[in-house]
Formats: sequence, structure tokens, C-alpha cells
Amino acid sequence: MRSGYTLPVFATASAIAALQCLQQATTANKSAVTVDLITPPARVEIAIEQVALIQPQMALAISHSDPGDNLDLTRETPVWAVVEWADSTQVETIALVGGEGVGKQSNLENLPAIYSYARQLFWANLAPLLTPAQKIKVTIILPEGRVLATRTSNAAFGVVEGLSLLGTTGISQPLSAPGQLEACLAELRLRGGDGEILPLVFCIGENGLDLAQQMGVKRERIIKTANWLGPLLAEAGLLGVPKLLLFGYHGKLIKLAGGIFHTHHHLADGRLEILVAAAARMGLPAARLAGLFDCETAEGVLKYLHEIDVAEGSEWVTKIYGYLTDRIDNRSQTYIYSQSQQSVSVGSVVFDRTRQVIATSPTGKTFLTQLC
Repeated sequence: MRSGYTLPVFATASAIAALQCLQQATTANKSAVTVDLITPPARVEIAIEQVALIQPQMALAISHSDPGDNLDLTRETPVWAVVEWADSTQVETIALVGGEGVGKQSNLENLPAIYSYARQLFWANLAPLLTPAQKIKVTIILPEGRVLATRTSNAAFGVVEGLSLLGTTGISQPLSAPGQLEACLAELRLRGGDGEILPLVFCIGENGLDLAQQMGVKRERIIKTANWLGPLLAEAGLLGVPKLLLFGYHGKLIKLAGGIFHTHHHLADGRLEILVAAAARMGLPAARLAGLFDCETAEGVLKYLHEIDVAEGSEWVTKIYGYLTDRIDNRSQTYIYSQSQQSVSVGSVVFDRTRQVIATSPTGKTFLTQLC
């Protein structure tokens, strides 16, 4: 299967082409630019569709996203970069601006959803092209971003009105394509046989991967699982992996507490039912349980429980999610044993849409101490 590149790579490529056009002060025919991916350490050529000097102080370049053999909704989406010379008030050498179609972080004062890897990529590739006296403003525009965002879970993570420039690597692995399960299994077989006593970490998606590394988990201990937890848990048992830490968004990972081991919503979705059952088990009053049924999303349930805690000085979030992480651990261990006849110690960490950890099981806390 063919790998492609993540969205920040194409945004950076467009910015490079626009900057070079601006420096030449004339529209030039440019079909490709070279981008240093940083992670992995490689330089790749990215096609540029159009580039033009649109004002004496401003240039525009356009590339198109190519995620490889991946069922990625950003395939062929245009990625624009407008680069202009900075005015005298700009302090930064390179100022990054999220234009139309780039999401806003509603939980962080509407800052553009341009994350750390993307910012590193822009700086590493653009700064060497500037003289000491030059400063630029770079505006990234995703003309189709606002529409495409309605088909993603961005809003669950507080990103509204567009797509994120998210990622920890320049390479786009085709995780959503069915054949990629084999690649995940191959990676697990390689890591599971390394004789390491430290836990392996299963991260569901890019947000979990990014947060785990921010917390100090080394990348070589992490396997990005996408939604295929069931087959990977079973394989971990067959390989004799002693310890696993499950790390994911609560709206995904709590499904395991209900015995759902493929977390894609198209296959099964019992999140609200699992949350209500957990709340009832922990003694949430009946009147409050009725309010949970009125919530439309797992994030809505979490917000509702937080509001009760603030109003009443209670600790329902801690109690309910503590119970759920225990259930995730136990159900996962039972599932692994049923599939492989092997015992694996499992811990779990769940976080919310702002990437704040909600709960960590006791075993999860022990594993985090070992890993970080």
C-alpha cells in the first residue's frame, strides 16, 4: 500500500513556493518544491499546481493533498498558502495565520488549529530561505475545509469551522484502509517480540498519539491502532506481550467497557448506554440519569456530569470514569484471554476533547510511571 503525506506537508510546500515567488518578485513556473519532513528525517518533492505574485508584497501558491492509499476525506483537497512581507508591527520572523477552512480551537480562544508538528515544519523549511532582515506572514487557506470538517469528529475535540493541521509525522499511513490492519499487526509483532518489559501503548488515533508523547511516552513504545482494537488485543496475547496501556479519547475507549472491541461508529455504538449504565452502577440519582439520556454525545454527558459536580460539590466524573477505566481494563483482559488463552495486564487512560486526561485506571497509573 502506498503511503502519502499529511496535510501540514502540503501547507508547508505551498508556503515554500509562495515565498520563493515573493522573493523573486515575479510569477514563475514552479511545478514542485522540496520539503524537509523532519519526522521522519527525509526530504521529499511535493507537486505545486499553481503559484502567482498577486500583489507586489504578496504571493499565492496551491498544492493538492495526497494521503496515499488511505480512505482520507482530504484527498485532492486544495491547500493554499498566501505569503506576504510582514509589516513593522510584527515581532515574529514567521507569523502563521489560519485562514478560511482552517479550524479554530474553541476551547483555546479560537486559536488556529495548527499544531506543534505543523509549526515545526513551517519554521524548519521557511526560516532558512529568509535573510536576517526578512519577516513574513503566512496564511493557510483550505477552501473546502469548512465543508469537509462536518464529516469529521473535529468538533468533539473543540475544533470548529474547519480542519486541523495535525500530525506528528510527515508520512500519512493508510490507517483507515482495511489492508492497513495487517501493517498494524506486523508492527505489533515486531514490537511485541522485542523482549522489553515496559508496557506497549495502544493509541486510538492521532490525538492520543500526540498527547501520549507530550506526557513523555517514547514513540517506540506506541502503536497507533485506529479502530481495530479487537484483533490487536488478541494478537498481543498470542505474542505474550506482558503489559498494555490503552490510551484514547473517552468517546472511543469507553466502548470497550461495554464489550465493543471495534470502535468505529459504523460498526457499533453504545456509548450513551454504557455511560448511563456506569452512572447507575455508581449511584447517580434517577432524576440525573434521566438527564443523561437527553445528551446527544459522550462529550455532552461529560459536560453534564461536570455541571452537576460544580453545582453540588460532588465527584461524579471521578467516580463514573474511574469505574469505566476499571471496566475497560477488565473487559480487555478477559477478551485477550478468551482469544489467546494468555494473561495480559491492561491499564487505560481516557481524555476529553480538550486533551485533558479524565481518568486513569490504577494499572494505567503504574504503567505511566514506568513509561514516563
